[in-house]
Amino acid sequence: MKMTIDMPFVSGCTVSECAYNINDSCRAHAITVGDGVHPGCDTFLGAPRHARNSKQSAGVGACKVTGCMHNEDYECVADSIRVGLTADTVNCLTYMGR
Repeated sequence: MKMTIDMPFVSGCTVSECAYNINDSCRAHAITVGDGVHPGCDTFLGAPRHARNSKQSAGVGACKVTGCMHNEDYECVADSIRVGLTADTVNCLTYMGR
């Protein structure tokens, strides 16, 4: 069974060390952002690539960063997000504090 739901998509990811990243595009079905305070990508998997090379782009399944202006009831309401490194941490670059 396939589920079709509207969710923001990951428009780009520059974290080449992630198994889900192929050509700066996330190939996970959906990602989770945050630990309640920090906008980290909880789906980051530092491993050799294993994701299939499909046209699929990831969606944002959940966001646990309650202090982000795009967060409504633990769901992201931005049109899309970008993921990348901030210092040495994989973060949602679209994060905006309230």
